[in-house]
Amino acid sequence: MGKKRGRSHGQGSIFKRSVAGKEVGWMAMLDMGIVDGKRKRKAFYGKTEKEVRDKLQDAGHSLRRGTLPKAGRLTTGEWLKRWLETVAKPGTRPTTYTRYAGLVDHYLIPALGRIPLERLSPSDVRALLNRTETLSPRSRHHLRAVLRTALKVAMREGLIPNNAAALAEAPRVPASEMHTLAEEDATRFLDAIRGDRLEALYRVALALGLRQGEALGLRWEDLDLDGGRLTVRHALQRLNGSYVLVEPKSRASRRTISPLPEVITTALRDHKQRQERERDALGGRWLNVQNLVFTTAYGAPLSASVVTHDFQRILQRAGLPRIRFHDLRHSCASLLLAQGVPTRMIMELLGHSQITLTLNTYSHVLPSVRKETAAAMDRVFGGK
Repeated sequence: MGKKRGRSHGQGSIFKRSVAGKEVGWMAMLDMGIVDGKRKRKAFYGKTEKEVRDKLQDAGHSLRRGTLPKAGRLTTGEWLKRWLETVAKPGTRPTTYTRYAGLVDHYLIPALGRIPLERLSPSDVRALLNRTETLSPRSRHHLRAVLRTALKVAMREGLIPNNAAALAEAPRVPASEMHTLAEEDATRFLDAIRGDRLEALYRVALALGLRQGEALGLRWEDLDLDGGRLTVRHALQRLNGSYVLVEPKSRASRRTISPLPEVITTALRDHKQRQERERDALGGRWLNVQNLVFTTAYGAPLSASVVTHDFQRILQRAGLPRIRFHDLRHSCASLLLAQGVPTRMIMELLGHSQITLTLNTYSHVLPSVRKETAAAMDRVFGGK
């Protein structure tokens, strides 16, 4: 357990934790008094003494007010339902919540729901993962991640001492192969989309690296074509049969891109004129109530599947291999890296939260960048 640091006014005790002789952090133990005829204690864990002391102090105040949460007979299933409604639902995008709820209802609760929350163990989680081998490795990895997130909240609230999902080994996920357009392929693609009704959409995706939902969720008020500025404020998602504008994927995804390349502002101006002609022709039948930049010919939001089908048709016509629409985003980053654009600028363009994400995702392009860097240094110092 480790060395006891002492008791403060009857509030509890703080210990240094050690496992196999190695210090692993701190632990606080709160005396909760007699519960059901037995003396109960509640443990809190942290990396520093201050962290557990603060938790102990907060728990002591909650205990005296009668608001301290207790796991008691709370089952894992009951906790997962509570977490979905009180944490996941108000804190995530609608489609993310729907995905979480599906994993909880179809896999987590049937397998783990009856286990008391306090007794859930890493072996229980491993057994679940072993029983779901029919799922793809990525789905199993996501299943463990959702459980880990829910248990992290339970641990933060003092309901459990450890996170069983975090302690269970994560399923191995094979790295997915990335397909990008080389410079000559990008040129062929741009030639193929010239004059296409959605030419501006494909140019925005390739030149600015927007995700498909971000591009389809653009509104005209998000653009300042005179100032050469585009702001990503929403993403378009289909939820329960309807299209809704949701928050971008992350805080970093909510970004402003400025200045825009001239070829993009020109393409968007041409697209706006085309859309105005379509609106005038339809009159009162025009459906673009959300003022979206990219719509169907009658103003409705664009379906991602329809755009993908059209995209594949263009690739085939251009004699290019099949890639995903999302690979236009990867192509954007790869082309810019190959041109020597600083990684920090690409990180901000793509809306990555950390530069390491950009570096790890596009590490395959870096050797050519390093070669150009060496050549540039030779030119600076007079080398050949």
